[in-house]
Amino acid sequence: MIDKALDFSVILEKCGLGVEPPDIVLRRIFDVEKKMSKSEKEQFLVYLLGTIKDGAMLVEILKNCKTENYPEILPALLDILLLKNMEEGYSDELINARVLCAKIIAGYKDTSALGTLLYCLNNKNENYKVRLACADALGRIGDRYAVKPLIDVVKDEEEKSVYVQESATFALGMIGDSDAIDPLISIMEAKQGLIGKFSFLKERIVEALGKLNSNNKKVLKVLKNALMDSSPMVRINAIEALMNSDYENASELIRTALKDEDDEVKRNALIALYNIDGRDILEEVISLPVYSDFLKNEAQNMLDEYEDE
Repeated sequence: MIDKALDFSVILEKCGLGVEPPDIVLRRIFDVEKKMSKSEKEQFLVYLLGTIKDGAMLVEILKNCKTENYPEILPALLDILLLKNMEEGYSDELINARVLCAKIIAGYKDTSALGTLLYCLNNKNENYKVRLACADALGRIGDRYAVKPLIDVVKDEEEKSVYVQESATFALGMIGDSDAIDPLISIMEAKQGLIGKFSFLKERIVEALGKLNSNNKKVLKVLKNALMDSSPMVRINAIEALMNSDYENASELIRTALKDEDDEVKRNALIALYNIDGRDILEEVISLPVYSDFLKNEAQNMLDEYEDE
């Protein structure tokens, strides 16, 4: 049994750290870990994460522990995320290690990590991969304390990365707090800045609003307008949001998309209506001349599949 942290330095020395190639050192480390109890392994991981500076080695160590619950390693993960005591903090390997740290932190759902995650997210000089991972982690932790900072990221017209804004929007949808509804609607309705340049940011906002709404009339208005957006993907996201909503007239609104100019939009509208109303919509599309041949073929294929079942 291993009781003292001092023994860990001896173990690393015997594993050849700093002398042998990293792959050999890692193999020896993992062999030693197999002989440890969970408590010993947890202590050893804390020591490893605070001692090893090589980004590639850290990634392998993190991969080895990410599927198990080791709450004692959380401070070490936060230190790596903040680059405390790290050398060459912006090497690709260490960036990958920090991204993996954020993913592991998210799994603990520990609100004590919010400050560090928000710090990294709001640092515009930070690597965008790390910022994306922190936004995602905030969404998965799901604490409403993160709602306002995430909204500020989405609204920031000086934000360098639209991908970070997209990830922040997705996180708001995961948190599911109604406080995000009005700010997201105002961003969507502004039609300026990044929201006017990048349709996929609108897609994420429509998707988030679909998750956040609870028969909110303002959200319904946004979704109705999104059905007429110039981007087919925004229209498809609006269809999906309406399909998953509790709106009484969702089917009626989605029906307008059956005559959309884009085939994928029409296909998604048909699938949504089938999920809501069942087989009748397929038979209607097949029998009425107002629908396109493309849509009739889609309906027949779905009907054939339905009959096979």
